[in-house]
Amino acid sequence: MNWIRFSFFCCCCALALTQVACNGMPRRQLRMSQQRAMRLYAENQELLNESSNLAMQAHQYEQSMNAMAQQQHLMEQQLANMKNNLDIANNRLVNLQGERGELHNRYKNLLIRSRAGDSPLSEEATRRFQELARKYPDFEFDPITGVSKFHADILFSSGKANLRESAVPLLRDLAAIMNDGSARSLNMLIVGHTDDQPIQNAGANHPTNWHLSTNRANSVLLTLKEAGIADHRMGAAGYGDTQPIVTNASSHARQRNRRVEIFVLAPDAVIAGWDPRHIR
Repeated sequence: MNWIRFSFFCCCCALALTQVACNGMPRRQLRMSQQRAMRLYAENQELLNESSNLAMQAHQYEQSMNAMAQQQHLMEQQLANMKNNLDIANNRLVNLQGERGELHNRYKNLLIRSRAGDSPLSEEATRRFQELARKYPDFEFDPITGVSKFHADILFSSGKANLRESAVPLLRDLAAIMNDGSARSLNMLIVGHTDDQPIQNAGANHPTNWHLSTNRANSVLLTLKEAGIADHRMGAAGYGDTQPIVTNASSHARQRNRRVEIFVLAPDAVIAGWDPRHIR
């Protein structure tokens, strides 16, 4: 409507100027007035176009802001869902850790005697185990509990679960003790442990320390089986790096934590919930 008004104004001015010219105004002044009116009209049109473009840009900006607000709202909803899922996952993790701790304690209490308890080994078997410990410096024996410890480096190469050939005589000597006299009625739990270092070049057999510790315990078990220990007298477990003897602060400390332990169990010891007395 502004340009219509302006056009009407220009026409009125032109008419007035025409009348003035007819009354004697020079034609040159009339033309100048007409040209000025046209310039003003053109400037007005330019301003109108610029105003229209600004209005369009403002509309586009408003649409963009609305889209951004919708996107932000969607992201906030996604973030809320992610937080909710994270809370659920954390709760599940806490529950799983609690269950694992409970199972670990049950397993440990069922399979391993308290260190305050007496060893089930006879005096003769204890003496022979002590002699075995003196013969092999990397083999430890606790006469109080009857627990034997093998430093993993004497049994295995780094990251490996295949027994060294040099370790076979030690395990055969141990099997000979366990197959003689009253020790023949005793059972054994073989437990593997690792340090906290991740597996280098992890393969399909033991991609984690859990696999490595279990596979090492199985290797010892199978070697003892080949040496004459009956299957029903043995069990194997792996604890990975969860039960270090000392803090893994140095290479020497990590060497101590890499080990295989053998717990000698009484004939009536309940193994993983299985009680042989229940067999009919």
